[in-house]
Amino acid sequence: MARIEEIADNYNLKVIYDAAHAFGVKDNDGGLLNHGDLSVLSCHATKMFNTFEGGAIICPDEKTKHRIDHLKNFGFVDEVTVVAAGINGKMSEINAAFGLLQLKGIDDALAKRKIIDARYREGLKNVTGIRCANVGEHVANYAYFPIFVNAQNRDLLYEKLKANGIFARRYFYPLISDFTMYRSLPSAAQSNLPVARKISHEVICLPLYPNLENEEIDFIVSLIA
Repeated sequence: MARIEEIADNYNLKVIYDAAHAFGVKDNDGGLLNHGDLSVLSCHATKMFNTFEGGAIICPDEKTKHRIDHLKNFGFVDEVTVVAAGINGKMSEINAAFGLLQLKGIDDALAKRKIIDARYREGLKNVTGIRCANVGEHVANYAYFPIFVNAQNRDLLYEKLKANGIFARRYFYPLISDFTMYRSLPSAAQSNLPVARKISHEVICLPLYPNLENEEIDFIVSLIA
């Protein structure tokens, strides 16, 4: 991010980060969402902090916020004043209220997720053929728990978990570059994406939510083992 900032400063560019998964993630400078001119956060139901649907734009000053407020609400300033050709990008009051309630317990949720992460790691550390993602503790928000499995066995394990009522996910599979609308693009060529392709055929994200019980974690681990 420091190198990106240098380039942006040199060419007088704006930096907007896709920070969809970054709620609660920190680096040595503090919150990850403080970087760039804007950071765009997803609050979809699959995220660690969610409002069912919706998102947020993290901006550095009040002037920028007012500009965003106008753009997301048809460009309206008041009943008779329209300053831009905006969009209907508002979050509903119900979604916002749900998010505000979640914020009250977010520290407790993070602490529980960290404990679940540790129990998974302890249970899987000696399982042959399974590798857990290596994430530094100071940057983690414990939103997901991906494991990596040999590509020949990944789908077999996925089906075994599903047959036992464990609905894991193969993130991100298939690759977007394989979709019909993109695969004809030169940038979607398989040779351009060897690492993404390899990971997409190896990864399984295991269930992780604050109220996941130890017995459930141990059952999942036993199925994998």
